[in-house]
Amino acid sequence: MKAKEIIKKARPFAEPFRVDNGKKFHLKDFDPADTIGYKNEGKPKAKEALAEGIQALAELQDKLYAQGQWALLLIFQAMDAAGKDGAIKHVMSGVNPQGCQVFSFKAPSAEDLDHDYLWRCMRCLPNRGHIGIFNRSYYEETLVVRVHPEVLAREKIPSGLVTRHIWAERFEDIRNFERYLSRNGVVIRKFFLNVSRKEQKRRFLERIQNSDKNWKFSAADVAERRHWDEYMEAYEEMIRQTATKAAPWYVVPADNKWFTRAVVAAAVIETLASLGLKYPGVSEGKRKELAAAGRALVKK
Repeated sequence: MKAKEIIKKARPFAEPFRVDNGKKFHLKDFDPADTIGYKNEGKPKAKEALAEGIQALAELQDKLYAQGQWALLLIFQAMDAAGKDGAIKHVMSGVNPQGCQVFSFKAPSAEDLDHDYLWRCMRCLPNRGHIGIFNRSYYEETLVVRVHPEVLAREKIPSGLVTRHIWAERFEDIRNFERYLSRNGVVIRKFFLNVSRKEQKRRFLERIQNSDKNWKFSAADVAERRHWDEYMEAYEEMIRQTATKAAPWYVVPADNKWFTRAVVAAAVIETLASLGLKYPGVSEGKRKELAAAGRALVKK
């Protein structure tokens, strides 16, 4: 399938949820249960689109790897039980593992706290030709740390630098960091999986009641629900301050996992298809060498 066809099929899924200018962004304008008219009867079509997308993604990633110029960084942020792991697993299922790396960023270690907050993520940036996936990221420093100020107190930052402007300063640093990456061939796409509080509760109960899913449940997740409104305010401000054309956010409806995965796949496909990826050409001398090798093999 040609790049134009891929983009044409992917865009209707991804475009409605893309935010590349956060100035007028309001989270209330995005419905966690939105399926852009597909509903349950459209579920098979969305799944079909996802299957086609996975195949197209595998082909595009092969060219990305062979060309070795661009790198793609995918960042996933969400409340607990929004489906980050599942989205990553399903969307990237057809990708060559040699050209893709996934990093999950949990609470900072003692070593992490001895460095600036971007350090641990910078160490994991993708090589050229690779896709890097961050399951949570440096954005936690504007979310969890903002909701829980006691975390900030453990970060060993000189007290004189922790002012009322710290969040504005962090947003500025992140924008500059992402602009720097984009100017050096690292394409950034960021996904906020927008799950409703009601659906999160249903998924938590399922984890408790289904023995096969007990391992997923953590009492700490329920405790964080008490801070739901604070988190929503933090997410809104995060997207408003860091959504740019070079590094847009996709506010992906997450109440229906089948639709979430279709949107994420569409956004990744559209991004890769827009890069003009192609297999490297060979010189005339190399062509002659290949022809000679072919003749030699035929003789044997």
